[in-house]
Amino acid sequence: MPRSSRLPLRQWIWRAFVQSALIPLILVESVLIAVYLLSNVAVRDAQLDHLQESAVQDLAAAVRREGRVIDSRLQAIETQVRIFRDEVARVLLDSTLQPDELERQRHALTADGVFYTTRDAGRAASFYANSTPLERQDHAKALRLMHVDPLMRAIRDANPLVAAVYFNSWDSYNRIYPFFMTPDRYPHDMLIPNYNFYYLADARHNPERKVVWTDVYLDPAGLGWMMSGVAPVYRGDFLEGVVGLDITINGMLTEIGNLQVPWQGYAMLVSRDNNIMALPKAGERDFGVSELTQYTYHEAVQQETLRPEDFNLARNPDLQPLLAAMEASSSDVREVLLGGRRQLVAWSEIPQTGWRLLLVVDEADIFRETNRLATHYRQIGYLLILGLVSFYALFFAWMWRRSRRLSDELAEPLQGVAGMLRRLGQGDYSPPAPDSAIEELAGMGEAVRQAGVQLEQSEMERKRTRRKLEMVLESTTESLWEVNAEDLTIRLGERFIRRFGLAHDQLTLREYNQRIHPDDLERVRRLRLRCRDGMDIFDAEYRFADAEGRYAWLLSRGQVLERDAHGIVTRVAGTHVDITRLKEVQEDLRRASQEALEASQAKSRFLSSMSHELRTPLNAIHGFGQLIVLEAEEQGDSQPVLGYAREIVNASRHLTSLVDDILDLSSIESRRQQLQFKPIEVGALLNSCAELIQPEIQQRQQQLQVMRVEPPLHVLGDVRRLRQVLLNLLSNAIKYNGPQGLVSLGYELRPNCVRLWVEDSGPGLSEEQQALLFQPFQRLGWENSSIPGAGIGLVLCRELAELMNGEIGLSSVPGEGSRFWIDLPSAATPPELEAVQADDPQADAATRVEVLCIEDHASCLKILQEGLRDFAVVRGAGSIRRACAELEAAMPALVLLDLDLPDGNGLEVLDYMRRTPRLSDVPVLVVSAAADEPTFAEARRRGAQGCLAKPVDLQQVRRLAMSLLGLLAF
Repeated sequence: MPRSSRLPLRQWIWRAFVQSALIPLILVESVLIAVYLLSNVAVRDAQLDHLQESAVQDLAAAVRREGRVIDSRLQAIETQVRIFRDEVARVLLDSTLQPDELERQRHALTADGVFYTTRDAGRAASFYANSTPLERQDHAKALRLMHVDPLMRAIRDANPLVAAVYFNSWDSYNRIYPFFMTPDRYPHDMLIPNYNFYYLADARHNPERKVVWTDVYLDPAGLGWMMSGVAPVYRGDFLEGVVGLDITINGMLTEIGNLQVPWQGYAMLVSRDNNIMALPKAGERDFGVSELTQYTYHEAVQQETLRPEDFNLARNPDLQPLLAAMEASSSDVREVLLGGRRQLVAWSEIPQTGWRLLLVVDEADIFRETNRLATHYRQIGYLLILGLVSFYALFFAWMWRRSRRLSDELAEPLQGVAGMLRRLGQGDYSPPAPDSAIEELAGMGEAVRQAGVQLEQSEMERKRTRRKLEMVLESTTESLWEVNAEDLTIRLGERFIRRFGLAHDQLTLREYNQRIHPDDLERVRRLRLRCRDGMDIFDAEYRFADAEGRYAWLLSRGQVLERDAHGIVTRVAGTHVDITRLKEVQEDLRRASQEALEASQAKSRFLSSMSHELRTPLNAIHGFGQLIVLEAEEQGDSQPVLGYAREIVNASRHLTSLVDDILDLSSIESRRQQLQFKPIEVGALLNSCAELIQPEIQQRQQQLQVMRVEPPLHVLGDVRRLRQVLLNLLSNAIKYNGPQGLVSLGYELRPNCVRLWVEDSGPGLSEEQQALLFQPFQRLGWENSSIPGAGIGLVLCRELAELMNGEIGLSSVPGEGSRFWIDLPSAATPPELEAVQADDPQADAATRVEVLCIEDHASCLKILQEGLRDFAVVRGAGSIRRACAELEAAMPALVLLDLDLPDGNGLEVLDYMRRTPRLSDVPVLVVSAAADEPTFAEARRRGAQGCLAKPVDLQQVRRLAMSLLGLLAF
């Protein structure tokens, strides 16, 4: 055998075995397994062809079936539209119908000529736009239409798809159910015939006078994206108006989401001109659009807003063959490329509207079961391969044992030589050589022994050279150091030992850490860990104590010298430099910077003082200007006094804006207000809370269910505080709920109280989490999440419940959701006259509340007295001493507080009130020229409920004062 082909003994034995037996066996087994896998692929392909043919047939039948379902729903809505149209026509023509007194009381006029309804009373909302002059408005018609309210309510309650029922007249009158405050949402000069839910039903667009459907548009009433079924109301050949039923896109999405689409597909609705009308979440990625569930309300009420062009299928070039097929046939199935995947699209035309219902199914879902079986068979093949590998592994082990017996006689001497080499590596330079009868192996042992002698001489020379190097380095730096990570020790230079009075040149890291300043130790440890985990450079500044306990600043820099086979650091070396003098210079610079900062703060205090001096006269100019405007408007004086007064107000606002721009001030209302107990109607409270939280529900794509309260039920409490508790619980239910989650709001009658509850379908709370609730700043592990919150909402709710003689609690099951409730005492139903008077804070002038204004400028006091005179009696106090005397003599319902008083800071009065139990709950509104945000923040911290900067807006002062007095309910 040639020398070049010689092999070690054990390897030569293995090669002979592999060539003679193992390779032929592996080839035979591999061919058999390959035949099995190929036959599996052939069977799968045949199944896929059959499934595709049957899937097309099933999908075509499903779309026709579900199309008939949608068509039947639309026919039902059209029937309701026709019934409503006939009833409206009858009421408009029957002049004998008269409104009741409640309907007359519900209507009022705005200052700019809008005739509208002011409250719900279980009836529809009414709105007469001022685009029709007041003298031409038909108020009798508006009042007479109250007779269609029961039908409007019945239509909406009967059909869950219907979001609103309305009638629009030719002269821009609108009546809509359910009720909302129409002047807050509709533009006062609204021209209703310019909107598609009106003109699509006129004679030009609808000569047959039938029910027609609009395209998707943004509702001016604030209900979001919707479509409407509309029908004209004629008096002879004159178009009196248009009736309509609104269907929201969310409702239509829910409807098509309930359709039975096979193979986990989804349904969508397309208009006659190929615009997407309703698209579920599953289809947004396929068509490259997001369903519009949010909207800009300002734009919606100013102009007609339709779907963006992105919702037109004709804009997608890949869908042109599908659109051509849809034009040619009313029902069929096509294969298209959507979202980068091959999908089957089936469509069916809805006769009532010409819309098309599309069912979209991913081909991968159709073939999933077949692919699963193919994968199962393929896994069987893999198991066969695994079994074969296991067999050969056992066979290899047996052959390996046999080969070891043949090679051990040669291996033992070789292992002895290897042991000598290991001992050389460990520092033993004189290892004994192994005894062997083989001459070559004995010579190898002797050669290793001679190498050990040479290594010992080289190591001695290296140590001498290192000592010389350390002496040179210590003359240029503070000291050298070296860390051994295996035994956690650090070796230090002689200069460092002398400088800090250490006993030895080698310390454990624990002993070394005892000299490091406690404030710096944790930072040094983190840097060491980072160096251990992959960073090659160590760079740290810290304080180190000498033998007498005096600390010196050290700059320690080093570099990793060695790592083991796993990348773990074993040795790090570097230098110490004393930077104590540098740190002292830095501290001097810091003190100088602090002195400069204090000078800057003094400048800020000077600007704040100047702001006060500017705002006080501006408040008088602005306030008296507003009073002149109000009196001129009440007297009908249009020229020239009213014009002059408005110029004064505008000029004062401009000057105020300049001051605000310089000082960047803001005012914030506080949360604490005085409790006022009265009977609260549960049904109206639940509905108002649901309406306030509805935008957040729509934004998070969740559902809200509100329990109907029949008959009327009342509880005793403060309406603002109770609404605050329910809104807080609703906000928590929405924030911690899942996507498409359900939030419910309802009530329960209990033996001695009424329970109001909020329920969600979220993750629920464990018993340990429930025990931690109602504790300040406790968020149960959500502190680092993207969900906003401070952990004090439930604590505030519990305090408010106790102040209203109630109780708050919860019940929760992990994985199923939570229910939070508040128990309040029940109350008898108040007389209707008392309810009307309670809603009107100006109904009886004799009930004006007492307000104390602490203000040293007579002009400012006069402005506030005149601005609040219709609901409050405002007494004045010009100093802290006089204010305390007034508060000692009588307890006012509200305190208006200036902060800059002749004998001190007005915050002293606020502290006095909060220390006095009798006055601790009296609300305080700060009205001051000291308008910097830190001052107002301090006032709110000490208990002020609101802060306003001079000059004030009297309307804003009135609203905030009435809110704090409980005369307005939010």
